[in-house]
Amino acid sequence: MELLVERVDVWAASLKDEPGALAAKLAGLAEAGADLEFVVARRSPEKPGTGVVFVTPLRGDAEVQAATDVGFNVTQRLHCLRIEGDNQRGVCAAVTRKLADAGINLRGLSAAVIGKRFIIYIALDNLETANKAAKVLQGG
Repeated sequence: MELLVERVDVWAASLKDEPGALAAKLAGLAEAGADLEFVVARRSPEKPGTGVVFVTPLRGDAEVQAATDVGFNVTQRLHCLRIEGDNQRGVCAAVTRKLADAGINLRGLSAAVIGKRFIIYIALDNLETANKAAKVLQGG
């Protein structure tokens, strides 16, 4: 199983839990030319009336400035790997098994298949664990 594995920065912003809040954040990024591959938004049950959105990637000064202007910051608590490859039955199970066998505990995982390719984003608790996970998945 050949995998493309790379560390990615995840950007996060708070949202009001109301219609249009997410659209406004994403519009600011789109206007700057951001071509987002991954967006996750959810309510924050610990803070009623609010939510949070996570995006990646942001490239270049214009996108970073636009993100900052609409309230995004690079999250320092979330370390993320982007894993891509040819889709095959059980690939997500195989990836997570490799990580588990190496003693790596995941903070979160999101995966999708598009055409004949899969993409998995895994979140880890710290940079050291993210680097170890990347090495394990790259066969090192």
